[in-house]
Amino acid sequence: MKTSLLFKAVLQASAVFALTGAAHAETYTVDSRHTFPVFEVEHFTFSIQRGRFNKTAGTIQYDATSRKVSADITIDAASIDMGLDEWSKHMRGENFLNTDKFPTIHFVIPEFQLSDIVKVNFIPGDLTLLGVTKPVTLAVQVSCGKHPMLPREVCGANIETTIKRSDFGMNYGLPGIGDEVNIIAPVEALKVVKDSH
Repeated sequence: MKTSLLFKAVLQASAVFALTGAAHAETYTVDSRHTFPVFEVEHFTFSIQRGRFNKTAGTIQYDATSRKVSADITIDAASIDMGLDEWSKHMRGENFLNTDKFPTIHFVIPEFQLSDIVKVNFIPGDLTLLGVTKPVTLAVQVSCGKHPMLPREVCGANIETTIKRSDFGMNYGLPGIGDEVNIIAPVEALKVVKDSH
């Protein structure tokens, strides 16, 4: 499986943005109803299997004037969904996510200057999985504006990257079960309404 732009470029947006040092930064909270990290991995070269995480939380800090953004995203590892209960349970076990010991997956992006020229930004960050923190780069498309159905501002992103699970100590099933994990994450976050009092 070829390395995807997703984990090279979750998540500069998928799941919490925390902007530092911007005078006009606004806070956005991740909308878990529209934020579902999906992963893909080869299964003994016969097929590409997919799963997703159903619970993601976080906040985004975004300065519309300077176009600076940062992120801090937390994924509930136990919310993994493989489509079958027994398979999901297997993925929560010690051989894979070991959710009893490591209940969350965490991604942080320091302040980043979005480009006004290119559509896709390549954003560096740090991913913590199984207690191991490694640098990753995400390919991110960001769009912010007025929500067409809610009286709120929203920031959304489509994120893509690829990691090697062995870098985080997840070695079970190698090489039959692929080492490269492709991650695709749609992210939406709603602007926090400030109390007028």
